[in-house]
Amino acid sequence: MADLDNLMTLPGAIGAFKYSDKGELLEHRVATGAELSERILDLLCHLCVADVAIASMQARGWENLTGMKGFYPVEGFTLVGFKWSAVVAGDYGVVLTNEQADYEAAFAALAQ
Repeated sequence: MADLDNLMTLPGAIGAFKYSDKGELLEHRVATGAELSERILDLLCHLCVADVAIASMQARGWENLTGMKGFYPVEGFTLVGFKWSAVVAGDYGVVLTNEQADYEAAFAALAQ
């Protein structure tokens, strides 16, 4: 299970969050001076649940249509924006500035 304080030590981390399976923000951390707020993270949590649901549907469809395996279940994803990215796995996520983002380190920390 990921730890929010540990996620905040990643290079470029400006926010970390935990959310419910319905997209409700359960817990969060925001770096001092970051452009994030609890309201923004709450919206991001709902987006995460929706994206995982859509990606899961696509992965299952692809496996069923092609017979190829390994796409489902969806373990996590990265949402890349203009200034920052959100990396999500399970019910945890971290927001990183794009200039400093280390996606592999983020996925490793989320897997702990």
